[in-house]
Amino acid sequence: MTDPFAIAAIFTALALGGLLKGAIGLGSPILAVPVMATVFDVRTAVVLMVLPNLITNIWQFWAYRGQLPGKRVFWLFGLAGGIGALLGTVALSQLSGPALSLGVAGSVIAFVLLRIARPNWRLGTRITAQLAIPVGVLAGLLQGASGVSAPVMVSFLNAIRLERLVFIAVVSLAFLCMALVQVPLQVTLGLMTWDLAILSLFALIPLLAFMPIGAWLARRISAATFDRIVLVILSLLAAKLIWDAVTG
Repeated sequence: MTDPFAIAAIFTALALGGLLKGAIGLGSPILAVPVMATVFDVRTAVVLMVLPNLITNIWQFWAYRGQLPGKRVFWLFGLAGGIGALLGTVALSQLSGPALSLGVAGSVIAFVLLRIARPNWRLGTRITAQLAIPVGVLAGLLQGASGVSAPVMVSFLNAIRLERLVFIAVVSLAFLCMALVQVPLQVTLGLMTWDLAILSLFALIPLLAFMPIGAWLARRISAATFDRIVLVILSLLAAKLIWDAVTG
């Protein structure tokens, strides 16, 4: 790939993903995968993000491990995510390009609509425990197949009303469990090649560079403003993915 505009778009998406990751614990896949999918394809985009996901979540989980609640429900949520990621990665190896594009677009649109329609939705302790495993499996399935699990994961965790640092710790645990399954399975299924692994590692550069900036910004700008910017960007990306899938 030598197109400078494509390179700039991917770098920008990864940088914005790093900002989001540093600010709220997630965001790199939901921004980077749709952008990279418009340059490559969804399957390649998902594979390219798996090593950055693994490494950044190891780092972030370790940094925020002291914030992780002692409740078993969050560990079950993470482990269920790993099971879902296994199923999703198998689906990634089988589904067609347009189907995967529509899957990513649908996931992004669902995330945007849920954030707009139900910003104050809240779950009680009992229902949280009951939903942790099925929601974790569904989030992992989306992560493995489309690289975007935020519609399920963020909606669930936001509804529990976790504090920002606790939210980051729980999200990092869940993503780490998923990535630990995705990496070896992608290699086994032939999805991850040496060339893609090298490109995936290069994707770490803008992510790691902008994560500290995201953490700094999160302490200084309105959460509502931050949300609006993200939702506009995601809506545009989803529209582009749908257009590409339909026009093929």
